[in-house]
Amino acid sequence: MEEQGPKILEPMKDKNYDGIYRKNQKGFGFVKLEGKEDEIYISKENSLNALNGDRVLIEILEEANKVKSAEAKVVKILKHEKDTIVGIFQNNKNFGFVVPDDKNFGTDIFISKKNKGKARDNHKVLVKIIKYPENGKKAEGKIIEVLGNVNEAGVDMLSLIKEHNLPSVFPKQVVEEAKKQNSKLDEKEIKSRVDFRDKEIFTIDGEDAKDLDDAVRVEKLANGNYKLEVHIADVSYYVKENSLLDQEALIRGTSIYMLGRVIPMLPRELSNGICSLNEGEDRFTLSCIMEIDQKGIVKSSEIVKGVIKVTRRMSYNDVQAIIDNSNEQITKKYKDFIKQFKLMEELALILKNKRMEQGYLNLDIPESKIDLDIDGKVVNISKYETTFSHEIIEQFMLIANETIAERFFWLEAPFIYRVHENPDQEKVQELNKFLFNFGLKIKTNQDNIYPKEFAKVLEEVKGKEEEKVVSNLVLRTLKVARYEAENKGHFGIASKYYCHFTSPIRRYPDLFIHRIISKYLKENYNVDKEWMEEHKTQADERAKQSSEREKIATKVEREAEDIKKAEYMESRIGEEYEGIISSVTSFGIFVELKNTVEGLIRFEDLGDEYFIYDENRKRLIGERTNTTYKIGDKVKIKVKNASKILRQIDFELIEEHKKN
Repeated sequence: MEEQGPKILEPMKDKNYDGIYRKNQKGFGFVKLEGKEDEIYISKENSLNALNGDRVLIEILEEANKVKSAEAKVVKILKHEKDTIVGIFQNNKNFGFVVPDDKNFGTDIFISKKNKGKARDNHKVLVKIIKYPENGKKAEGKIIEVLGNVNEAGVDMLSLIKEHNLPSVFPKQVVEEAKKQNSKLDEKEIKSRVDFRDKEIFTIDGEDAKDLDDAVRVEKLANGNYKLEVHIADVSYYVKENSLLDQEALIRGTSIYMLGRVIPMLPRELSNGICSLNEGEDRFTLSCIMEIDQKGIVKSSEIVKGVIKVTRRMSYNDVQAIIDNSNEQITKKYKDFIKQFKLMEELALILKNKRMEQGYLNLDIPESKIDLDIDGKVVNISKYETTFSHEIIEQFMLIANETIAERFFWLEAPFIYRVHENPDQEKVQELNKFLFNFGLKIKTNQDNIYPKEFAKVLEEVKGKEEEKVVSNLVLRTLKVARYEAENKGHFGIASKYYCHFTSPIRRYPDLFIHRIISKYLKENYNVDKEWMEEHKTQADERAKQSSEREKIATKVEREAEDIKKAEYMESRIGEEYEGIISSVTSFGIFVELKNTVEGLIRFEDLGDEYFIYDENRKRLIGERTNTTYKIGDKVKIKVKNASKILRQIDFELIEEHKKN
């Protein structure tokens, strides 16, 4: 990862703080204080043997200034983050060591002969720490589970599950509670709902999707406006507040997708069963019905409890083929519904254009498509291609999320919003130093930063070679979105009101607000104040928990990709590729290939030249020849090394680079 330059902290009134210690492989580390973006440097000598992720008490030794970060020493370890570690067992005659998968953990773990159990050399194992490192001694542990040989199929993903202590198996009582849900809908409940079963309603998803929680329908009204129906699975009808299912869903917070393996938020009996909007089956929904004019403005909206029967389960590929009229067989198969999909395209274009005018950040950052064989081995990596059919669903979900969020904001209801705050002025100034290379600038004033200014820059580089690089740097400049009980708007989609309403099968905040909405509908919007206060407290707690679980899920999913990309490149050492410089650091340059795989070219693999790191412009300059390497440059590389275990890929440069 790229090291951050020095940052200036606000003056500190006290000398002691507690925070989370982030350890570097080289021994030093940083402490992150709650509510502050800047980190405090801790030298190896002042770390008190703290481990990566530990909560520590620190004493400030030196305040930050323009040259360097604040510095502190650890005076007490308040809580070790982990008491179990995943790693590779290395066996000796009378003892062994476990080398942790987390390279920042900070120590190998000594395993005595009596504590190694059935582990063999090169086994992935789960270790219980029985003694933490102190006075220069390594940690000691006991092997409590053997996961399998390091190269055995599935062991890599199982290791991630154990490393992050993910709840991969549902407790028996939770599964039993899920199984008790009737697979047929209650007739009395049906009569109390709006019946949409005679309407043509569609799900549009990827071919492999199993938990289908959104369905849509578009109709053109006599006045020229559009009627958009967004039907979302009514998961809250089945997962009652404080039930075992609810408690387990809150612990998980979100479903995690680990390349061929899903850790769902809800048991499959619900997520793939009664809650999934399967074709031809009656299903309960929470439905948002909107009238939208030709300019993309929502003129009126209604939220109702509904019952639907999906007409067709569509894939993105088939819908795109219908829109493009590119496949005669598919067009013929769905000839009765072509008008519907054309209307969807029409409305989605209107919504997208309006959103772009508002300053929606259309970041072109492709996802990786990683194909696995039956044993979980990577057979191919490519860029995940998206089409306008994806855009249809995205635009419909965005407008539904905004409509719901705005209504419940004005009701002052207990709620969970999706918040994305404005970026820091300091970070925008850093970005502008780089954009200067392309003759671009994001205009700001002291009072505000507008998404439209970012959108202008993204539009300016659209279709150009530097588009992807600029998009990545813009993304790094933005803050991370999170869940909050208070509405603070969403910068990235240029929206004043935003929430997550459309995926209650796989996200807890959606499930929570479904309960809130259902309560308001049941009480005809006349809700008891005591209930409101209780659920406002809940909203705050649930938002924090959901944000934390989302962070873990994102980390796990990213690490799963890193493992599989390194595995794929292990068999391609020595092969040559063309790539683009995606990042320049003080220790080398990162190059991304067309298939989205990224590797590092270290200084020693850039030839005999001594390079100076120009941090402002994110480039390297050769001291002797003035050769430069900057973000966006095309280069030719050879794969030097790749390690699935280390989760890293090394390249070396093989083509003479142009001079500045």
